[in-house]
Amino acid sequence: MNIFLISITTVVAYLLGSIPTAVWYGQAFFNLDIRQYGSGNAGATNTFRVLGKRAGTVVMLVDVLKGYTAAILSSILWYMNVITENEILTFKIIFGLVAVMGHLYPVFANFKGGKGVATLLGMMLATHPEMAAVCIGIFLLVVIASQYVSLGSILAALAFPVLLLLQIFGQKENPLLIGFGFIVFLLVVLTHQKNIGRLLRGKENRTILIRFRKKP
Repeated sequence: MNIFLISITTVVAYLLGSIPTAVWYGQAFFNLDIRQYGSGNAGATNTFRVLGKRAGTVVMLVDVLKGYTAAILSSILWYMNVITENEILTFKIIFGLVAVMGHLYPVFANFKGGKGVATLLGMMLATHPEMAAVCIGIFLLVVIASQYVSLGSILAALAFPVLLLLQIFGQKENPLLIGFGFIVFLLVVLTHQKNIGRLLRGKENRTILIRFRKKP
């Protein structure tokens, strides 16, 4: 195992996660710092609210790509014979989580970033795309029904390890992946503490994904 190359790749994963998509997009196209508006969060949800659907979609897709790209760096190391095939999943999780830390504490934005949900989704897509797709469905259903993005994020994160345990795809899942899922859920809860408090008080911000028009 080449420790030097693994260390370099870990740094690359962090730098990928540190790309402050919302901050740079807001500055480039709207001449504003997204962290000074709305919830003050440098993430896709706040971008949707402050800058609109187009900006929010771009930020979300790039943030997802950050997590996905960081995770698949492990495949490059395997191709270079730096790690074994059995170690690919382990390093997908390591590099993905490092990218999430980069998103939370980005070196390019004074270490003030977003909550990491989109970046977490990217690494989930890289580690278990089928389950990630199910979680996306759960997220959308919860947000459409409740209009709370935070609630959708929390429940979708919880669904990932729980559904793996239930073996909904008819196969025994890797215990490491299940453990990773619970770590993801814990991380989402920790980064949404204020949102949870507002949810309990009935003061959480609502986000309307779909507007249903009333018949005249």
